[in-house]
Amino acid sequence: MKNQNSRRDFIKTSALVTGGMLTSPFIVPGAYAAPENHLKLALIGCGGRGTGAVFQAFETGHPIKLVAMADAFRDRLDNSLKPILDKYGAEKVDVPEDRKFVGFDAYKHAIAEADVVILATPPGFRPSHFEEAVKQGKQIFMEKPVATDAAGIRRVLAAAEEAKAKKLNVVVGLQRHYQNNYRETIKRIHDGAIGDVIGGQVYWNDGGVWVRERKPEQTEMEYQMRNWYYFNWLCGDHITEQHVHNIDIANWVKQSYPVKAEGTGGRLVRTGKDHGEIFDHHVLTFTYADGSVIHSECRHFPGATNRVDESFQGSKGKVYLSAGNHGNITDWKGNAIYTHNRDNNPNPYQQEHDELWAAIVKGEYKFADAENAAKSTMTAIMGRYATYSGKVLTWDEALNGTVDLFPETLAWDAMPKILPNEEGYYPHAIPGKTKVI
Repeated sequence: MKNQNSRRDFIKTSALVTGGMLTSPFIVPGAYAAPENHLKLALIGCGGRGTGAVFQAFETGHPIKLVAMADAFRDRLDNSLKPILDKYGAEKVDVPEDRKFVGFDAYKHAIAEADVVILATPPGFRPSHFEEAVKQGKQIFMEKPVATDAAGIRRVLAAAEEAKAKKLNVVVGLQRHYQNNYRETIKRIHDGAIGDVIGGQVYWNDGGVWVRERKPEQTEMEYQMRNWYYFNWLCGDHITEQHVHNIDIANWVKQSYPVKAEGTGGRLVRTGKDHGEIFDHHVLTFTYADGSVIHSECRHFPGATNRVDESFQGSKGKVYLSAGNHGNITDWKGNAIYTHNRDNNPNPYQQEHDELWAAIVKGEYKFADAENAAKSTMTAIMGRYATYSGKVLTWDEALNGTVDLFPETLAWDAMPKILPNEEGYYPHAIPGKTKVI
């Protein structure tokens, strides 16, 4: 698969694609078939993010009914359904026992019940779930990241092409693409406000996330799935799961994808048995085809200074962006070129659903986020490959890597590919020794 790094290729495959009126599977019989004249929604992955996405779908104000739910764990499904039902009631929630699907194949059955699906499981499952939703011709909202290794990315890219051919709307939860300060500021960058973008810095530095302790009755498969953030086949490491947001902004600003990555990382403060195999810090440089370099940094150090934002430098000025609605452009003398008005900006998590559901209700084909999301996810994965191996890696080397992290068999008594030693510690990458692709 050839590298696609040019400005023209980026624009062609960018997250927001506007098309004409749909003559797609959404408008065929079934979309409005129910007496209540509603759109049928299925939730795949009943954690906090999936539950929140259902709330946001309902808050669009369109005629939507949740009709099916799927999760590997029944308790997760029940804990998700209760607050949804408590807030919205039977008018919007109709999930009887025979549409509560539990287990590794549950997603197939839930997808079949719906017009629109939310895919919000741990990201290792995203390629197979996205493939199935596209195969069944559904409109799709799926969370980032969209895979955890190059093998998964190639599957998502193939399914993205099929989704385009079927004119299926696909929105991905890289919500900065739906945030006004990013839209307005990056539009001005692309219009030449800072000249040629010659460098930048992107950060996700914070104290880390939850840990779920092992319980004696759990099999190895259940334990890893419950504590999914710390295993690469499920999470992809925090450079992929979190820092993909900031890396995606670098790609958006550059209107391309990097041609190589090099960096370092390791485990300094998060080294316990419950911390699986992932690193607690990654520091990288991504080099783009025009020679410009983006510095990328993410870490989970409790008690250290937090930073989650993006800065870029151009031949005529510089830019600062953050999720807190900052969007500032100045020239090199400090004179303001653009300052984003932070008042009354819509919530981007809500905005992405507002725009998706408006298009679906109108029968429009507008959104093809999957390809860009896959390539930004691949950029983060390439970064992980570089920090784990200690090697300089090119885009083509990373994307064509043959290592597949996913278990050969999905069953509660099956074994994932990474297992603990006799003392309960998991092996982890050692830069300079570990082979990753």
